[in-house]
Amino acid sequence: MSLDNATLDHCAVLLRDAEREVREVHKLTDDHPGLDVADAYRIQQRLCSLKQAEGVRIVGMKMGLTSHAKMQQMGVDTPIYGFLGSDNAVDDGAVVDTRALIHPKVEAEIAFVMREALHGPGCTAADVLAATDYVVPAIELIDSRYENFRFDLPSVIADNTSASRYVLGSRPTEVSSLDLQTLGVVLEKNGQVAEVGAGAAVLGDPAAAVAMLVNMLAGHGQPLAAGSVVLSGAITAAIAVAAGDNVQVRADGIGTVSMRFI
Repeated sequence: MSLDNATLDHCAVLLRDAEREVREVHKLTDDHPGLDVADAYRIQQRLCSLKQAEGVRIVGMKMGLTSHAKMQQMGVDTPIYGFLGSDNAVDDGAVVDTRALIHPKVEAEIAFVMREALHGPGCTAADVLAATDYVVPAIELIDSRYENFRFDLPSVIADNTSASRYVLGSRPTEVSSLDLQTLGVVLEKNGQVAEVGAGAAVLGDPAAAVAMLVNMLAGHGQPLAAGSVVLSGAITAAIAVAAGDNVQVRADGIGTVSMRFI
């Protein structure tokens, strides 16, 4: 049974305040065991509306649970998605203050910047590549608002898939020159290799993950807007970061991207 609108509103405010006040909260299903995936996306949309009312611009979307291992771990057969706000964006090489974060982790991704809007259902990886302006390496900083970074599927969807910050590389590359499936990525922390991976870790092809996003959005009556930034999903496992850490992602043929923490 769906949660009522007042409860959905309450959950969105709870999560917004938890991020703003840098404090952990119980995962939502502890207090609302009837919360399902459909309700979770309704909470996420309310969270999005709250941020927009505060002046945040929605600049793109992100995919989560795009590795088959992660999906198996969470007991699902479909990835999840969230939104990217202007408050999430960080410049390449910029400093991030860990005092504004609860328990930050970083992962390496390939980001797409869309030249044209895409509409589902029926969107394919080929459609995505044809509509893409360029790709860049990205670091996504995730930061669950839940205690001990522990959550279930509805709770993490409601929490905007743990979105916190992201940084894009500054060297745009056209996709026509790339094989995204075999593109190798190295995530370094303080000059040491922490994780390595290839694009195929993301549903076999990062462009397929973006196509799946478009088709999922269509189920909610939304297109993927032209100009959107899309984080296609983690190529590497997430690693914890703390004040004093420097992280860099090196991606074959598309450059580097970095962020550091104080």
